[in-house]
Amino acid sequence: MIRIENGRALADTKTLTATFERGFLTSLRSQLTGEEFIAAPPQGSALQLMYGTGEVVDVIGNLAAQISLHRLSDSAAQFRLSGWEADGILTISEDVETGDLLTEPSAYSSRAGVLSCRWRLPGIREGLDLVAPFFQGVKLPLEDSLLQGRWNWPISWEAGLAILQGGAGGFWAHCRDDRYRYKALNVEGRELGLETEAYGPLDDSLGAGGLVWRLNVHQGDWQTPAAVYRDWLCDACGLHAAQRKPWLHDLRFALSWYNGDPAILEALAQKLDPRTVLIHFSQWRTDAYDENYPTYEPSPAAREVFAKAYAMGFHVMPHCNSVDMDPTHETYAYLRDFQYRDVRTKRLHGWAWDGDAGGVLGVPNSYHNLSCNRRRKVMVKIHPGLAMWRSILAERISEAVQQVGTDTVFIDVTLCSHNLHNCLVESTTSTEGMKRLIEQIALLGDGLAVGGEGLNEITMQGLSFAQAHLFKSWHASIDGLDRTGGCALNDFLFGRLCRTFGYSRLSGANEDEELRMRIHEEHNAIPTVTIRSADEIISPNRAVQRALDLAGG
Repeated sequence: MIRIENGRALADTKTLTATFERGFLTSLRSQLTGEEFIAAPPQGSALQLMYGTGEVVDVIGNLAAQISLHRLSDSAAQFRLSGWEADGILTISEDVETGDLLTEPSAYSSRAGVLSCRWRLPGIREGLDLVAPFFQGVKLPLEDSLLQGRWNWPISWEAGLAILQGGAGGFWAHCRDDRYRYKALNVEGRELGLETEAYGPLDDSLGAGGLVWRLNVHQGDWQTPAAVYRDWLCDACGLHAAQRKPWLHDLRFALSWYNGDPAILEALAQKLDPRTVLIHFSQWRTDAYDENYPTYEPSPAAREVFAKAYAMGFHVMPHCNSVDMDPTHETYAYLRDFQYRDVRTKRLHGWAWDGDAGGVLGVPNSYHNLSCNRRRKVMVKIHPGLAMWRSILAERISEAVQQVGTDTVFIDVTLCSHNLHNCLVESTTSTEGMKRLIEQIALLGDGLAVGGEGLNEITMQGLSFAQAHLFKSWHASIDGLDRTGGCALNDFLFGRLCRTFGYSRLSGANEDEELRMRIHEEHNAIPTVTIRSADEIISPNRAVQRALDLAGG
């Protein structure tokens, strides 16, 4: 029941009691334990608009503010908020079956350029850790400096839930979104912001909303609410009958960025059963790495390596790409209208590499320089909502895997799906398109086990393997990386269908690389190394030996 008293909305469900004032949640208490989770009175506006420029505007400011509360039924109420710059609605209701408190924020303005509507949850009491699917799972005090900032779904906020965990329980927020709408989680001190984004382009966007955020309390550890979300996700996406290769869960060791040295295969076979080893083979094409995509022609030397590896029993994934393509490639001329463009700046998405100019560069926006910089490994991203792109890519990958005789393949940058200036292509977002692309590759031939980069609640539906990144430590470790292990949230959510393995700098050559290997281990990744010679397996250092022991134990 939701009732109105003295300008406040009071909610009672079978699990919690809650109080709302001026659109803010000012009290959230467990019905069973009486524990209160909101400690500080709120300040400012409960609803905000974020513009594509990055500007954040309060719906309720200091001038001409009006707030009214309206009863809709015994189980629903609405706040109407009007300020000088914007207007908004917060609808409150309940799910009688689960006890979830349902909140649906929306806001709009006469000023165009709106990216998202944010509902603020300030004043969360001390002593609660945030358990969230950032970089495969973290459990840190909410105010930890590593957590601060805006996390975009699904590229960095990898599933639409956030759990606030205390000693004996806590509360959680999640979104049952089966339409894959873009959203974000904002963390500022002891405050969360739940955001719903408008689809790009933003030029004429006046408002955002339409997603329902669910709040509920829980007892026990974070696995309790996470299991509820996992079960809903499997039901909503029809994953209970999803098929994977029978050897998926036999894998116990992985080698990333294999260079094609046959001696490494011999060394590994002396230590481990090759049938339990997954190999990510990056240097296998006639073209240099990350050039001339989507041409996938195996070199003569690579053909011999594939034949040897499969005869020994290894599972070898040739490295391909999901959306990156070389703009000097022959197919670019009739795909270029469908390149990713940034939802805020409208610039092309992509990258380039020039060691003399500092390493990784942004993609050029000059068509001349797009056409003549293969040596700088210029890559643009083609929207996977385009059926023609999915068809071309599938054809090229199909030809390659038939030539080398593999039943598994790796397609890079599958995590790169997000809101765009050209968000909808053939009525399909990049996230929906990525899901369809992965599914199309998986159906090739007699069926392929597909690996990808990163793991989220969309890619896990079709991937069998995901090359996971460490917390903001793609190629170099950040200060505080040691605090980010110990919470295998994504493996708990997705591990039955998709297993992770490690990305980079996993040779164990120093303390930092040992740490990186340990954090992957704590996320329940397949023990992974990035070695370059057989000697590193024959006479392993301490960290590589641990990975071998874990695999053989």
